[in-house]
Parts: sequence; structure tokens; C-alpha cells
Amino acid sequence: MSRFTAAILCVLLATQSSEAFAPRGFTFGVVSPSETRLAVAASSVAPSTSVPPTAKDTTVAQVPRLSQRWRKSTKQLATLGPASSTKEMIEKLFLAGADVFRLNFSHGSQEQKKELLDIIREIEEKYSHPIAILGDLQGPKLRVGEFSKPEGEVLNIGQTFRFDGDSAKGDNKRVQLPHPEIIEASEIGHVLLVDDGKVKLTVTGKGKGYLDCHVDVDGKISNRKGVNTPDSVLEISPLTPKDRSDLEYMLGIGVDWVALSFVQRPEDIVEIHELIDKLLPEGMFKPAVMAKIEKPSCFVGDSLVKIVELCDGIMVARGDLGVECAPEDVPLLQKEIIDTCRALRKPVTVATQMLESMIDSPTPTRAEASDVATAIYDGADAIMLSAESAAGKYPEESVAMQQRIINRVEGDAHYKKMSQLSIPLSSEGDTTTCIIRAASQIASTVNAKAIVCFTLRGSTVLQASQERPNVPILAITPFKETARQLVLAWGVYPELPKTGSYGSRVDEEQIFEYESPVIEHETSDFDLILRNSCRAALKKGLVSDPNDLLVVTAGIPFGTPGAANVIRVMPAAGPNCWNGVCRAD
Repeated sequence: MSRFTAAILCVLLATQSSEAFAPRGFTFGVVSPSETRLAVAASSVAPSTSVPPTAKDTTVAQVPRLSQRWRKSTKQLATLGPASSTKEMIEKLFLAGADVFRLNFSHGSQEQKKELLDIIREIEEKYSHPIAILGDLQGPKLRVGEFSKPEGEVLNIGQTFRFDGDSAKGDNKRVQLPHPEIIEASEIGHVLLVDDGKVKLTVTGKGKGYLDCHVDVDGKISNRKGVNTPDSVLEISPLTPKDRSDLEYMLGIGVDWVALSFVQRPEDIVEIHELIDKLLPEGMFKPAVMAKIEKPSCFVGDSLVKIVELCDGIMVARGDLGVECAPEDVPLLQKEIIDTCRALRKPVTVATQMLESMIDSPTPTRAEASDVATAIYDGADAIMLSAESAAGKYPEESVAMQQRIINRVEGDAHYKKMSQLSIPLSSEGDTTTCIIRAASQIASTVNAKAIVCFTLRGSTVLQASQERPNVPILAITPFKETARQLVLAWGVYPELPKTGSYGSRVDEEQIFEYESPVIEHETSDFDLILRNSCRAALKKGLVSDPNDLLVVTAGIPFGTPGAANVIRVMPAAGPNCWNGVCRAD
């Protein structure tokens, strides 16, 4: 069969068999409940070739232990820290549900982050499942100066307090504010918040190098406490000298995502993209950029839409957002951010204080459980743990609790109904959009077990994710880096590929250009590609019977980014099987 003929036939839903491919001696089976590895086992008994084999005779691997760990759609991020810095604990967090590990560059040395990255890569290789690594930049820290009294000063409601540029130690009347940008940007009537909003002041007067403020909420103010400026857009870069050094280090060790703090406007996203392009070592894969939405200025005009368009993902950073915005506004802003990301097909993560009490307690409060569930109902792609997994007493229990809540919500008929109603409407008439939407509908109609998407950079898979299909999405890509970045997306379980291939054999020393990937001749055999997708689905436990159906989307010819022009339905037994009977040449 010519490649051209095969490509034409692939457009049709496969109700007839094609060339035989299945290796002899593989069979579906049940792995022991104690098995936790995603290993592939083969049978030693070969089927007879004298008669057409059945599907059970020509399947590709055994089924691993089925677990909700591999069936949930909403993803989990876990921050690593003192409580989760050993290989043993990181592996436990992965098995408990963590899909992405966050390295917080606000704490610890760069070398410590490299050690954690190496551990994660070892675990990834052990389980043959991609794990994403998020490097989180600290961003600017705006703080007051120091006071004469080590314990600080108590400010009373109604008094006047001055912030200025004088480096002399402060007292009950004034203190240094070593950030002239704040003084320049502040206007009369603007609010300043000190120590996460514990002290609130309003600007009543402004002069050269100083601000006079009225104390609205009293409290203690002490050395180096943080300052928030909810009413002002500061003329400062979100990238400090420390951030630039950390970013260059991240690019060198190969993180998959970079989170940018202190985003105020779309220009901040342009700045980090330009810096990444400048600093990225030759031959390294460009990481995806995640913007942390934590400033009210992100909601002015069309800023939020532009920020989402410019970045690869969004984090709802409710810590500073909750300080600078009214508490009653934060849930509404969370929904607005998620809806915007859904409409623009960008993954979104909800973070901060999700299970805060589990830092010291083995169980969360009912309000915290409801908060996690609300983020899932809202349509978030992922939810994150910070101190709970980094410094708490119960890091593994915190991750497991999130997964329990995810499983409970995703099993709710109301959630499924809401997910379908929130699918973004698209006026686009391109082939890829139509193919992806049709694949989701076909999967539902034929009761398929998974959708298989072949992709180079992940754009097709992200579209499929936003359709919120009722089945998992198995992403097949020739690049490990793409697979890792896709881990964050809702419902997506990427296969960890061999270097530069769609899963078939390849010379590990061969160099592949990311802009124009070289796909070996063997992968142009579409049946071979389909066989590898069956192996991947079986290895992850997405199918459990030879007659389980898979809906496959791909772009022909291979190597065309963003192209999807093929839909094919096939059983888990492989593309040469149908209704339990397989051809064998």
C-alpha cells in the first residue's frame, strides 16, 4: 500500500482492517494489585498463524493496575521544599497525584533546585511518564525600611504617617520607602497596604520624595515589611537582577514552565519572552511561560485578554490578589480569569491557601475542601499546593486529599454537565478545529475509552483539552519537552517518547531540529504509529479490553505543526483488528 493511499484511507472511520503490524506474543492481562510501576509485560506464548488470530491473540501489552491516579482530568501542582526534598517523598507525591512540581526560586539556592530537578527526572524515567517542572521567579519585593525600635511601631487610626526616601531609621511618624517608583506612581486617595494588608493607609499628601498618609486600619509596622499598591501601576520591570540570574539558570537546566510574578500589564509578558529568546542556550527547548495574575491592574480594560494571549498559561495567584483586592471580589475574579483562559484555549491553575490548615493538620477544613471543589467546578485545568507540600507536616496527605476531591467532583453529573456547557464557542472554520470537535463527539457517541492526538508542539492537544471530552486525551509527540509541557492541561496524559520519534525506534544520537523536526522514515508508516498509540493507551491503563475503542486524530503529512486532518476509530487491539478479528500477513 502506498503512503498516499494509506493517508486517504485514514480519513475514513476504520471499519476494515489494514496491514498487519501486531507483534507476536503480546496479550492483555491483569497486573497484580501490588504493582505500582507502569511497566509493560509480554506473554511468552505465540498465537498460531494458521488461522486469522483474534484480538486477544495480537494485543500489544498487559494492563497496569487501574488507578484514579491516571484517570483524573484536573491536574495537580505540588511545591517542593524542606518537607519534600528527598527522592522518597517526591516519588510519594507523584504517586499520590502530583503532575507538576513547582520549584520556588524565592527560597533556597540554585544548586538545590538542580538537585530536585535531577530527582524528578529519575522518577519520570522510572515510571515512563512525563513530569512537568515549573520554575517560579520571585519578582520584585517592595518593602519598608528599618525602625529604631527592633520591635517596630504601632500606628493608630487617624494619625498621619510619612513614607520617604531618607535612609535614617524610622519611628512613629515616618519610615524609609526605598522604592521611588511607588512615590512617583501614588496619587492622593491611593491606598497603601503594609504587611499583607494588616495596616492600611491612604495617601493624603505628596511631595518630592515623600508621601503623607492617613492610617485607616491600625496595627504594628516593623522592619522590612512588605508594601502593596493596589491602586498604582509601577514603572518597574517584573524581573529583578535576581530573577534574571534565576531565569538564565532555569533555561540552562531545562525547566518546562517559567512562572512570572508581579505581572501588571501585557508588556511584562513581552519582556520575559524577549529575555528567554536572548538567554536560551543553543539546542535547548524553549519553556512555556505562565503569568501569575496577582495585581488589580491586570483587569483594567482589555489587559487580561492580552496577557492571556501572550503567555502559554495562567496562574490565579490568590495570595497577593487577595491582599490587593476586596475578599468578596476574589471569587469573581477567579471565575473571570478561568473563563478568559478557556475562551483563549490556555491552561489555567488556581493557587494559594487551598488546603492551608493541612500544614499542621492531617485533614482540611470543610471550607478548604469546598474551595478546592469550587476551582474544579469553575473549570480550572490544575490546582496547586504551596506550603502544604513544601513545608507542612503532611505533604503526601495534602496531595492525596486534593486527588480525592478531584475524583469526587469529576464523578458528579453536575460537573460533567457544567463542563459541556462551558465549552468555548468558536467561529473558526479551520480543519483542525473541526477535526478536534468531531473527535470529541465521536468519542462520546461510540463510547471510546480515549482520544489519541498526535502533535508536535501541543497546539492540537490544547484544543482537544478545551473541548472537555468525556474521555482522557492521550498525547503522542516526538519531543519529551512538549510532552512535559502538556502535562498541565486538563484531561491530557502524554506519552514519554523516545528521542525525536512518535514512539518507535530511533537513533538516540541523531540530532533533531525543533523548528523542522526530522521524523525517521519508519514513522511515516501510519499503522506503525497507530500501534504505538495502542501500546501507550494500554500502558497507562486507559484501555482494558482488546475491543475498547480509541479515537485517533493526526495530521498528514507528519511534521506539520498545528495540522489535524485525520480521524480514525480503532480498537485497542490495533489498526489491523475489528470486531475481535485481526488480519495477519
